[in-house]
Amino acid sequence: MSYLDNVRVFVRVVELGTLSAAGRDQRVTPAVASNRIKELERHLGVRLFNRTTRKLSPTEHGRVFYEKAVKIIEAVNEAEAAIADLSRNPKGSLRITAPLGIGRRLVASGIPEFHDKYPDIEVRVRLSDHNVDILAEGVDVAFKLGVLEDSNLRMRGILNCERVLCASPSYLERRGVPLTADALIADKHDCLLLRYPGSKEYYWTLMTAEGVRKFEVAGPYDSDDGDVLTQWALEDRGIINKPLFEVKAYLREGRLVEILKESPPAPVQLAAIYPHKRFQDPKVRLMIDFMAERCQRLIGKLLADEPAAVAP
Repeated sequence: MSYLDNVRVFVRVVELGTLSAAGRDQRVTPAVASNRIKELERHLGVRLFNRTTRKLSPTEHGRVFYEKAVKIIEAVNEAEAAIADLSRNPKGSLRITAPLGIGRRLVASGIPEFHDKYPDIEVRVRLSDHNVDILAEGVDVAFKLGVLEDSNLRMRGILNCERVLCASPSYLERRGVPLTADALIADKHDCLLLRYPGSKEYYWTLMTAEGVRKFEVAGPYDSDDGDVLTQWALEDRGIINKPLFEVKAYLREGRLVEILKESPPAPVQLAAIYPHKRFQDPKVRLMIDFMAERCQRLIGKLLADEPAAVAP
């Protein structure tokens, strides 16, 4: 077995906590991952992990080796990236992540085209509306709607996205149209929220005549999938807070109606988030440049009411 492959698996086991997770990350079976750890322990002559039925935790030797091993992997990755940059032939794998909605419509749908342009780059896509820990999970680029909250990461803005509050005509006929932002709470409107462990959407930030205010809205149910919220709104179940480009077609068709135009949600930025060192890698730069152009183009078409080749 390649010693470097053994070290890579070791690093990911420490970071992800289990052989199965590390194996999936490295595209090997748990049995192969286990054998690589055993081979590394035999080579070093020490035990690297304390084993329980659910999780592996590094021993003192394991913690010391991990600190140095991470630097080895980073150095190898940087060396490979430098060669790829000089040869203008980028190779290797990229781990990218995005929320489910924009991930399906804008990011994942563009991966085949990206691979056609750069056939030696292997792309691993993870779509999730959960808050992904970019550093712990070894993500190279995260495309997300939001703000940069981790000083260990960098951000490249792609587009400022207008947001709207909207609901179906039937919901508004049944419950009434809120005339002020305060009515969302006073009249106990069903606000459909995106929630998951670590989520911050327990309030909506709206731009009112008094300035930017936070409203702790509520609803009878919530979801960790933004597209589920949209479907519920289409089924007359409540009010959603969405980027305009995601619901523009439904507004045009009359299936959803924008409300509180005088107190709209604060806009959100579509951005590429990445660890500091990753941008030295030409693969990362190519991916960000490609997706930035693609997202700007397709969102522009959606907002202009033009047909856009995006996934349903």
